[in-house]
Amino acid sequence: MSVTVVDASAVAAVLFDELEGAPVVASIGGTLLAPTLLRYEIASVCATKLQREPAHAKLIVSRYRLLANLDIELTEPDWETLPLLARQWALSAYDAAYLQLALKRKAPLVTLDARVAGVYDRVAATR
Repeated sequence: MSVTVVDASAVAAVLFDELEGAPVVASIGGTLLAPTLLRYEIASVCATKLQREPAHAKLIVSRYRLLANLDIELTEPDWETLPLLARQWALSAYDAAYLQLALKRKAPLVTLDARVAGVYDRVAATR
């Protein structure tokens, strides 16, 4: 079974109909996976958008609610090794959780964060 790990930047682009959303959709296939923190990060993106664009609150909230319709398997990270991976690659624990999941499942990582993508590419090339 084919799996793809998606991070919050990629999911937010799709949910909130941003320009980068179409390429994200085109680049994913199979089962979608993400760490459980995805829900918190998307809620944070929504809160930021609501603060920046209060006139569009109704649309923003309706787009946010679409998260419940996405078929994304959420999983807990390996808490014991997560801080070590974050430190090794100078990533936040949040970004390291997506990297960790992609590496564990030997899956592509779809992200709009160039730094995280670069780390993933370097690590995946050595495996």
